[in-house]
Amino acid sequence: MSSPTPTDSLEHTTPHAPSPRPLTALTPTSWAAGCELGVSEWVEQGRCLGAIGRGSAWWIGDWVRYGSVRYGDKYAAASQVTGYDVQSLMNMSYIASRFEASRRRPGLSFSHHAELAGLAPEDQELWLDRAEAGALSVRALRSELRKAREHSAARLALAQARLEAVPDPPPAEAGDVLECPHCGHHFAR
Repeated sequence: MSSPTPTDSLEHTTPHAPSPRPLTALTPTSWAAGCELGVSEWVEQGRCLGAIGRGSAWWIGDWVRYGSVRYGDKYAAASQVTGYDVQSLMNMSYIASRFEASRRRPGLSFSHHAELAGLAPEDQELWLDRAEAGALSVRALRSELRKAREHSAARLALAQARLEAVPDPPPAEAGDVLECPHCGHHFAR
């Protein structure tokens, strides 16, 4: 008998009985009011939908990480359960792994964090601070990162060019060199 897998539970689900008068109806591709909504109910629906939209990639990333630690590499099973392709799940899991929950900035999107995931943690913090302080969009953050990388690459190229421009010292003649009797190091006179 094989051990249960995460997708086994898909076969045993039973549909929930619909509530008598739902406030809203959700499908994978739509939202619809189930009845006439007052402004405050409509606003609350928007708050809930926004929170779900902003949090879902984090939640799925953390969920995949948990499953990978607990059950091993189960991206194919997670893909079947969630409907996301394996690569998207791997991306969400990677980004979630690069930012522990305490370091995630609620005022910035998952996409902001994704732009910074490949950086060292101290650089991530610096750029997260910049993105928050400057209210940078993901596009603006990406542009600023590109400029910083180009600037760093230019500085590195300049430093290398300076090193290459320094001429080698002329070769010392045999009489101009002293040798240390203890370590064998050669010194020019």
